[in-house]
Amino acid sequence: MSDVIAQISMSLDGCVAGPDRGREHPLGIGGERLHQWVFGLRSWRREQGVKGGAEGPEDDLVAAWIKRLGAVVMGHTMYLTGEVPWGDNPPFHMPVYVVTHTPRESLTKEGGTVFHFVTEGPEHALALAREAAGDKDVSLAGGADLVQQFIRAGWLDELLLHVVPVLTGEGGHRLFDNIGDQPVEWRKTQVLDAPEATHIRLRATRPRSAE
Repeated sequence: MSDVIAQISMSLDGCVAGPDRGREHPLGIGGERLHQWVFGLRSWRREQGVKGGAEGPEDDLVAAWIKRLGAVVMGHTMYLTGEVPWGDNPPFHMPVYVVTHTPRESLTKEGGTVFHFVTEGPEHALALAREAAGDKDVSLAGGADLVQQFIRAGWLDELLLHVVPVLTGEGGHRLFDNIGDQPVEWRKTQVLDAPEATHIRLRATRPRSAE
């Protein structure tokens, strides 16, 4: 069965987005600082349809993660805040299952991205994503609330965490709030230290509660 992977940039104070996140500030105020490390990498730029970029260990890390994926699950808020910046050719190039309360027809974009809007809850969205991914893995794109739901349910297999040396301050969206009272242990499988971020690959050791 495919793994579920969340790949997220996080500040030193545990936030994955700045305050006042919305259409005007998709990553929250100052949230762009959490992602500066990836913008110049060749693998990231290729997904945006841009040529060139830096190679090296960080680029290899991102390229390997992209290669594993066959489908995406994301929350409705993330979709709403990203819809305009992503434009007509979003950087996913695979099926994306949006967890929402609002029924909507599937939306096909350029480059192979198809947004499917799932009203039956995150577990059903995950089942659909796994079916679409086949023998590849599923990316849990966020936001923080959805990642927390997956951690509470025991559905998150791997966390690729990019710790960026900035502080977002009060009002930021914290990754590890509201994760329930059941202990989840993580095993480090990779650590890559770079000037702009420390990249930590973690594997959940608690047995999965959903198949």
